[in-house]
Amino acid sequence: MTFKNSWLQGVQLRAQRFAAGIDVGSQAVRLIVVSQHSGTRAALHIEYASTVPLGAGAMAGTEIADRHAVARALRDAFAGLPRACATHALRCAMALPASATLTTTVPLTRLATLSGCAEDGGHELAELEPAVMSEVERIAGLERHALAVDWFVDETRSPIRSVTIAATARQHLEARIECAATAGISLSAIDGEPHAALRAMRYAASHELDPHEPYVALWIGTDGVYGWRIVDDCLVGEMHYPAPEHADLADALRDLVHGPVLDCALLSGEVDLLDGVGFSIADIADVLGCTVLPFECAALGGLARQLHDPLLHEPAAAVAFGLALRGVLE
Repeated sequence: MTFKNSWLQGVQLRAQRFAAGIDVGSQAVRLIVVSQHSGTRAALHIEYASTVPLGAGAMAGTEIADRHAVARALRDAFAGLPRACATHALRCAMALPASATLTTTVPLTRLATLSGCAEDGGHELAELEPAVMSEVERIAGLERHALAVDWFVDETRSPIRSVTIAATARQHLEARIECAATAGISLSAIDGEPHAALRAMRYAASHELDPHEPYVALWIGTDGVYGWRIVDDCLVGEMHYPAPEHADLADALRDLVHGPVLDCALLSGEVDLLDGVGFSIADIADVLGCTVLPFECAALGGLARQLHDPLLHEPAAAVAFGLALRGVLE
């Protein structure tokens, strides 16, 4: 005998997490929604993907110039959300531009010592917040009331547990919260674009590369190219171009790859922007001396239904996917 509304079914449904990643770019709003049942080995499902162009003048650098236009784009992006997603609690995270965001990683032991709580104290981790805020004030040079701060304990496998902190001037966050609220969306988290993209690429590496294989992750945004070298799932080097210490992008890439020979580089972001510095994917492969794989989120989870948005196969999906990934993994 079966019961359509059994207690067991209710528990199973509640155990499935749904999360949305929202990337408000210079030319488009990108949305990825994923789901995952509770459990570390549960399969990831891509529930929905949508790209909505932004009209000229909607964005002015990192500033939202036309909040009504951005709110309309957000509303349009969510308009086709499947009923299965709309009826569940949906954790929504939005990215902030790299140039408007300060992202740092601090050893958990250091913050725990400052706050006087145990490193793995479970509920006592809430006591870390004063230490986190003090750290943000120190590196941002602003008082905490002028900052919007988000932080979490990074559970990525590493010899040293760490806390990732993202902070921005409150005005940038308030503009995005207002646009989201106008579109009927409640945000649960913020994150910097590079960090969200890196999370997406590390997830891709865990599924597409051999265990312990050293690799480089690259993300291209409107304010430059960000790169990280990962060995045994630990960050051992990073770079940003343009920067005073690098003559050109090739110089920055060569500086990043000192160490073990690489077999692969993962590439994400707005790849077309490479044309502005006279570079190509082939040039990256030549400088790094390895294969370059463009990021593609369609290969990282089962498609819950027929999805046709080109975003599923574009490297530019990395930020939205990384934001959604955070929502189901936390």
